[in-house]
Amino acid sequence: MPATAVLTARALLLDMDGTLVNSDAAVERVWRRWAERNGLDGDEVMKVVHGRQGYASMALLLPDRPMEENYADNARMLAEETADTEGVVAIPGAPQFLASLRGVPHALVTSANVALATARMAAAGLEMPEVRVTAESVGASKPDPEGFLKGAAELGVDPAECVVFEDSGAGIEAGRSAGMRVVGVGPRAGAYRPDVVVRDLTQLRVDVFDGGVRLHVGE
Repeated sequence: MPATAVLTARALLLDMDGTLVNSDAAVERVWRRWAERNGLDGDEVMKVVHGRQGYASMALLLPDRPMEENYADNARMLAEETADTEGVVAIPGAPQFLASLRGVPHALVTSANVALATARMAAAGLEMPEVRVTAESVGASKPDPEGFLKGAAELGVDPAECVVFEDSGAGIEAGRSAGMRVVGVGPRAGAYRPDVVVRDLTQLRVDVFDGGVRLHVGE
């Protein structure tokens, strides 16, 4: 991947956790408690959970458990996560990055539900994009591309003209499967071969022009 790059797009699709919001501490607390309750190794659990909806992570970690139990457990986990915003902060550069997107078609595409997304964006002091695709909006979790394809459709933009911002393996795979280019954000992203990768959002410069946006990545 080049150290610097310029990507041109008509719309941007933004993951939340790990991309706009650093919620790692809260995610660790909630999922390590879940691992202990279920007799699983916390370190192994943490390798799976980023980017996916909870029920999808549970299905991978407890493959013999009925899916109905995963859905019920996921609802409890979402309530726990929504109530626990201690240490939830903005990714460096996120406020400025979002402010630079005024007038640019963009959407939040997150595995969180509305309540959790609202709580974490508020805790991080970030403005919620007008267009959002949350857990309630889709039938399949990342790495399925449904969420990103729905975001593109709601913005009225062809998937090939969208750029995805993601931090997790599941999210990067979802963006790629949707036929979109992917900017990887943060330390997790590089292992999953996004088109380009940045340490955080301070390494991006947005240049808006009629009909689109140029992303100067790595500057």
